[in-house]
Amino acid sequence: MIARPAYLELLSSYRDQNLIKILTGVRRSGKSTLFQLFMQELEESGVEREQIQSLNLEDLDNEPLLDYRRLYTHIRERLAAGKQNYVFLDEVQNVPDFQKAVRSLADKGNVDLYLTGSNSKLQSGEWATAIAGRYVEIHVLPLSFREFVSSLGEPVNRDEAYAAYTQLGSFPQVRSFPEAERRVQAERYLSDLYNSIILKDIMDNRGIREVSRLDRLARFMGGSTGSELSIKKISDTMTSDGVKASVPTVEAYVQAFRDCYLFYKVDRYDVKGRKMLKTLNKYYVVDPGLRRFLTGSGARDTGHVLENVVYLELLRRGFRVSVGKVDTWDSARGGRVSVEVDFVAVRGDEVHYYQVSETVVDPATLERELRPLQAVQDAHPKFLLTRDYTPGHYEGIRHLNVLKWLLGEEGEA
Repeated sequence: MIARPAYLELLSSYRDQNLIKILTGVRRSGKSTLFQLFMQELEESGVEREQIQSLNLEDLDNEPLLDYRRLYTHIRERLAAGKQNYVFLDEVQNVPDFQKAVRSLADKGNVDLYLTGSNSKLQSGEWATAIAGRYVEIHVLPLSFREFVSSLGEPVNRDEAYAAYTQLGSFPQVRSFPEAERRVQAERYLSDLYNSIILKDIMDNRGIREVSRLDRLARFMGGSTGSELSIKKISDTMTSDGVKASVPTVEAYVQAFRDCYLFYKVDRYDVKGRKMLKTLNKYYVVDPGLRRFLTGSGARDTGHVLENVVYLELLRRGFRVSVGKVDTWDSARGGRVSVEVDFVAVRGDEVHYYQVSETVVDPATLERELRPLQAVQDAHPKFLLTRDYTPGHYEGIRHLNVLKWLLGEEGEA
């Protein structure tokens, strides 16, 4: 198992607090493995095995427990009397009305509860109302580039490692495949994972049956990473390509993709006006390998892939991310124009601005990429991230090698 210290530290920090811990994230991102690693830590700290219960609610052996009453009774009867108990429920959203069992267990006072889910309905509706203020979410993404490189276990060429990371993907299971067969097995794995998301998390949970239309939409969105999109624009494009998709249908399907964490929506933000904009969002895929699987593209699409990787890394570092819009003067046009900052990242009182580009060796490209950051007139840190190994400073803008940044060699900027 690949160690994931950042997530384990979070789990440890909430241990024995009167909060239900909810691990969310796309299928196979490593939530169940984190449970196993954390249970090992518990036992190493002196917790006895009888104090720990763990149930995978997608396992056929546990099918009788998909009734919330039976689940509650099963756990209650096995609680260690007079001791703190640790209960881990994997994919708990498979139990209708699971919140009733969970709430009753949490009220006992000697039960520390940990849940996972691959669908955001885990935190919606009656559930969220029932335990408002009594839970904490830990969102789990597949391996970061740093975790991926660390799992290789030997000094590696970071450029070669990045190529493998974006081609094979960041799901932990990929690292277990034999090296000679890794590329072929990774492709099969991504195909199986994608089908699981479509069939289990979308079609079964949403009652959607138009699998071909779902697939076309997912592939279209994967190929549009980093592009400004509206629901109407998606609908019009698909319809013009011969796939009839009304605005309400597209809206429902896009929401389904977001609910199962296949895609992440990024809003646009007016930097000077300090307000979110209601039109033209962007979408990013949860994993670079899954994005490549959806689009079938390779070296031609490296800029958008890099932007997707940086977005996910900012999420891992705890930032809320939006796309920045800034109005600035264009002397060539003799008027004001809007330019775009790739990412405005906010974490507490911190605000960082990021521009991402494959390379800025060409002076015209460098000027184009610096321009949005230069248009931002506040004193918050500004970064230009590229694959170039010629970092520098431009009027307070730090130019960093993006692979060093991903590995934490440039700090956590």
